[in-house]
Amino acid sequence: MKLPWQKTDGDGTDSTDSGRKPVGSGGSTKVTGGAAVDDPVGSVPADEPGKHPKGYTPPKGRATPSRREQEIQRGVIRDPNAMSTAQASQRRKELKKSMSKEEWKDYKKREREETRERNRIQQERMAAGDERYLPANDRGEEKRFVRDWVDSRRFLAEWVMPGAFILLMIMVVGTFAPAVASASSIVGMIFILYLLVEGILIGRGANRAVRNRFPGTAQAGFGLGFYAFSRASQPRRWRTPRPRVKRGDTV
Repeated sequence: MKLPWQKTDGDGTDSTDSGRKPVGSGGSTKVTGGAAVDDPVGSVPADEPGKHPKGYTPPKGRATPSRREQEIQRGVIRDPNAMSTAQASQRRKELKKSMSKEEWKDYKKREREETRERNRIQQERMAAGDERYLPANDRGEEKRFVRDWVDSRRFLAEWVMPGAFILLMIMVVGTFAPAVASASSIVGMIFILYLLVEGILIGRGANRAVRNRFPGTAQAGFGLGFYAFSRASQPRRWRTPRPRVKRGDTV
């Protein structure tokens, strides 16, 4: 059917249909600046809304960091240029093949010495409180304050390890003397009950002190209280990091 405004060519064919593609040919025609441009099948402008499938997430513009990159950022791997485990293993195999038996022995000896020296430096810095070398559980201003708070006070919990050893020896002796065994069990129960009460008091006191020093902190709670008790239950000389304050100091 020809509409009134459509012109007819000499051969009787509509001029509007001369450049039209057959239906189902797999393409569409866009008109840009008066010219017809073929558009491939399924091509949708990137900025056209509502054309993406459900659950579509736009790209974030960068690659997801690998586990190794995340560990370097967190400080788990302190040398960004260090080789991975597989690379180090392959390198050792290649070195072993390229060395004689004596050379390989010397190399392993130097490697042990270097590892021992590296561990010594790490332990020294950890004992000094360098947070780059501390476990994640010991990092943060709140944990540092709790350590100082515990180290500035005296607690009976500090004697839990020596007390447990003494009670064990008394129990061994009690196998030959039943009267000693019964008395030691009573003393042990009283000691354990006192440690339980003191542990609750230490946890509550540490949380109260942290809330006063750091208002609005999210670190306070059962975990922080248990951290304070575990610190207090260690002999002062064995604590890591080593104490920075003296007993009786104000923190």
